[in-house]
Amino acid sequence: MRIKLFLVALAIAAVCNAKDIKTVVLKTQPEMHCVGCEKKIKDNLRFEKGIKSIKTDLKTKTVIIEYDADKTTVEKIKEGFRKINYEATEVRKEKK
Repeated sequence: MRIKLFLVALAIAAVCNAKDIKTVVLKTQPEMHCVGCEKKIKDNLRFEKGIKSIKTDLKTKTVIIEYDADKTTVEKIKEGFRKINYEATEVRKEKK
């Protein structure tokens, strides 16, 4: 009986602590065209609050960012790009 109560309490705690993780795909201006651009974006944006992962794709010239929507917004992420002299445009937003 104690084990069942413990498991129920654990399940409730997990649901209460669930994070609102979202994904946004961005294009940059100037376009990301080399490994140096990728490095600059990744090295600077990883310190922005709420960002969980940053993936870049040189073929499509996009940046895919997973972020915690409880801690940041797409507008704040775009502001992070402005700090490093890039303008980011949203291509697609998805909820996980």
